[in-house]
Amino acid sequence: MTKKHQRFNHLFRSAIAVAILPLLLSACGGGDNSAAPAGPVDTTSPQAQLGARIFSDTSLSASGTQSCASCHADSSGGAQDNALAAQLGGPLGNLQGGRSSPSARYLDLNSSFFIDSEGTPTGGFFWDGRAASLEEQAGGPFLNPVEMAMPNKAAVVLRLSLAGYADEFRKVYGSTVFNDVDAAYTKMTQAIAAFERENSKFHGYNSKYDAFLAGKAVLSTAEQRGLALFEDPAKGNCAGCHPSSVQADGKPPLFTDFTYDNLGVPRNTELQANADPAHFDLGLCASPNPLANGVAEFCGAFKVPSLRNVASRKAYFHNGKFKTLKEVVTFYVQRDTNPEKWYPTKADGSIDKFDDLSAIYKANVNTGEAPYNRTVGDAPALTDAEVDDVVAFLRTLSDGYVAP
Repeated sequence: MTKKHQRFNHLFRSAIAVAILPLLLSACGGGDNSAAPAGPVDTTSPQAQLGARIFSDTSLSASGTQSCASCHADSSGGAQDNALAAQLGGPLGNLQGGRSSPSARYLDLNSSFFIDSEGTPTGGFFWDGRAASLEEQAGGPFLNPVEMAMPNKAAVVLRLSLAGYADEFRKVYGSTVFNDVDAAYTKMTQAIAAFERENSKFHGYNSKYDAFLAGKAVLSTAEQRGLALFEDPAKGNCAGCHPSSVQADGKPPLFTDFTYDNLGVPRNTELQANADPAHFDLGLCASPNPLANGVAEFCGAFKVPSLRNVASRKAYFHNGKFKTLKEVVTFYVQRDTNPEKWYPTKADGSIDKFDDLSAIYKANVNTGEAPYNRTVGDAPALTDAEVDDVVAFLRTLSDGYVAP
C-alpha cells in the first residue's frame, strides 16, 4: 500500500463518524439526497450531468439538509429563496452565515480577480472576489463552517463515494478516483462548474428585455421610461456599472461590469455578527486575495452583481439589508438627500451616515457619481414615480419570458 493510500485510508476512517449519520437518517437510499434539478436540463457532457446531481445533493453537508441548490434556488433567479439576511448552515443547520447568497447565474463569463490599467478591481467570485474560478467557488461552501460545514475534503469525498451516483462519478473520472482525496474533490468542483457553464438556466438570456433587443417584444410605456432613466448618466446612471447595451461581440448584456463599488449600505441588525459594534464587514480589502487584501481604498467595496433576475430576489446587497426592489432603488437616489430615512440617529442628534463602516473608511463610499452626487436638501435624482418606472424596467430582466 502506498503512502498516499495509507493517508487516504486514515482520513477516510476519521471522516466516517461525521459523514455517516446524515446518510443513516436520510430517507433516500445510498446517501443520494439530490433532487431532479428544476428548470431545463440541457447539459450535454457527462461531467455536467453529474454536476447537476451534486448541485442538489444535501448529503454532502454536515447537517444532511443543505446543498448548493439550497442557497441558489431557481425560484429566485439562482439566489436565496427567502428574505433572511444570511442563510443558516453549520453542522446542525442553525448557524448564520455572514452575507446574503448572491445569484449563481450569469457567472460563466466572469474572470479571476485583477486590477485593470485604471486601478479598478475587477473579476473574482463571491461578494469579495476571493475565488478565482467557478470551480474554486463551487468548492468553498462544502468546507465553510457556517455553510455546509464538512470538516475536510476527505469527509466530502466519503459522502461522494456513498452517493447513489458514485458509479456515475467513477465512470466519468475513473474507477480509482476516490482513492485520491484531493483529486476527487477537484473533480467534484469541475463537475459543478460544468453544470453551471452548460445548463441554460444559468445563462438563459430569455427575458423580456432580450426579446425586446431581438425585436420580438415591445416594452410598455413605463418600461421604456424606466430603461431611459436606467441609462441616463444624470438620472439613474445604473448602466454605469450594469451595462444594458448589446456587447461588442453581439452577445446580450450581462448587466454587470464585474467591478466593485462601495455604496454605504446601512448596517443590518439581522446579522448576528453585527451585535458586536466593533464588527465591520470590510468586503474586498478583507479578501484573502493578495491583490486586494489590506488595500485601504478597497475597504467596504463589494462585487457589482448582475441585475438579471433581480426582481426575483428576496434580499438585496451583501448584508441582505433591503427586501424589495422598490426600497433598493429608493435608497440609491435618497441616500444622500434624505439620510435620516436610512441611517440611525446619534446621541447628539446627528445622522450616523454610512454606519456599517468604521470612521476611517467612510470616505471610500461612492459619492461622486449620480445618483449619489447630492446633498441634504437637494432633490433626489429620481422622483417616486420615476423609481417605479425603473423597477418596471428591472422586472423585464427576469428569465423565462413568454410572449402574450
